[in-house]
Amino acid sequence: MTSAAPASAPGTTSGHARSRLVVPVLAFCGMVVAVMQTLVVPLLPHIPELTGASAGAAGWLVTVTLLTGAVFTPVLGRVGDMYGKRRVLLASLGVLTLGSVLCAVSSDIGVLITGRALQGAALAVIPLGISIIRDELPAERVLPSIALMSSTLGIGAAIGLPLAAVVTENFDWHTMFWASAALGLLDLLLVLWVVPESVVRTRGRFDVPGTLGLAVLLVGVLLAITQGSAWGWTSALTLGLLGASLAVGVLWGRYELRTPSPIMDLRVSARPAVLLTNIAALLIGFSFYANSLVTAQLVQEPTSTGYGLGASIVVSGLCLLPGGLAMVALSPLSARISATYGPRTALAVAAVVMTLGYVVRFFTSHSLWLIVAGATVVACGTAIAYSALPALVMGAVPVSETGSANGLNTLMRSVGQACCSAVVTAVLARVTFVADGRTAPTLHAYLLIFLIAAGAALAALAATLLLPSDRPGRDAPRDGDQPGGTVTVSPPTSAARGNA
Repeated sequence: MTSAAPASAPGTTSGHARSRLVVPVLAFCGMVVAVMQTLVVPLLPHIPELTGASAGAAGWLVTVTLLTGAVFTPVLGRVGDMYGKRRVLLASLGVLTLGSVLCAVSSDIGVLITGRALQGAALAVIPLGISIIRDELPAERVLPSIALMSSTLGIGAAIGLPLAAVVTENFDWHTMFWASAALGLLDLLLVLWVVPESVVRTRGRFDVPGTLGLAVLLVGVLLAITQGSAWGWTSALTLGLLGASLAVGVLWGRYELRTPSPIMDLRVSARPAVLLTNIAALLIGFSFYANSLVTAQLVQEPTSTGYGLGASIVVSGLCLLPGGLAMVALSPLSARISATYGPRTALAVAAVVMTLGYVVRFFTSHSLWLIVAGATVVACGTAIAYSALPALVMGAVPVSETGSANGLNTLMRSVGQACCSAVVTAVLARVTFVADGRTAPTLHAYLLIFLIAAGAALAALAATLLLPSDRPGRDAPRDGDQPGGTVTVSPPTSAARGNA
């Protein structure tokens, strides 16, 4: 029972050039997938008139992406650990491309929802990319590379909104999906050309019952969270879903603890270093998403509200662009903080920066440039957090669990975002007044959201401070840390790698 060292460098000049492109290609894949999460947001108000669907049905274009991303991210992470991360990465990108084509060729709401579901399933690309980086790169390149890869979640969301807004205002709306299909196909070709298959494998059989149980559990909980505001938080449907999900969760947990090759190793997940990191990921995801959700809506509020700026969709999307660029620039710095002081310290710094960003936002909600400044500060904290989280996870799990553990951590961020969406929707719908003949959220509603998001960042700081102290440069446990362990498959020859 052995674990694999990083793959040796290819023996040709072409192979060396391609090996240097692994991280940029994986980061580009992550950015494209993250863009898909926010692609339809500027289009949502227009979907009913474009497709003849109801506003409720249009909302499923966002909800279904969240659901499929939540279910498939930990599952495909596990599949990658067992059968090959590059193979599963290619399959995920193929599903994304297919979903984009479906959305591009149809205006039927059912087909659009199906396409969006396929796009959401590709969220697993990000934890798979992080796992490939850990398996393939030398130790000194791992931290900065996973910092960039992890940050693509925030970078893609920040870049995707203004790009989608520009397309929505100036082109046929199907163009947006043709462009995403082209990007997905480009990702596929780049991965085939550049990214090698990891030689690390996990032993055991794939856990089909555990996968089905996890899917039912996640869909039930997330449906209740995302639809609770529309259905009513005390309605029979919402409470019934939560109750049924709790029952399924208990049965699923008992089964997972007894099966020799679980879809999710709950004993590993219950370690304080893993559990607290995942709690922090949920809270960071909540705090980050409030920044994205509220900024565009705040600046688009009409001037008749007394605080709104009446900005266009494009201008509101551009408000998040500086934050996305800042996340790119900060990735090396966040990796340096993790390498020098440990990822625990980096995550604590991130939580403090995010809190300060919301303090700025609380007091500067009347000026466009100050709104952008506050949103950018929050994005800077998010960049540091998103690079520290996978480093903490990989420092606490066996190498055979890298894909599934990073998938779970990404899932927790998604759950945090779902909770944030529910809270933001509830606050903006309840704290309202009548302005110029229409009901609009009050400024206090937005300020309350900033306080809640700051509170989530502070709670993430508390969870971080409870983490066991880490040592810079410490790698994750390797052999024999869990039943089944890892195996090393025969690596390809230098010539084969050069043609990979």
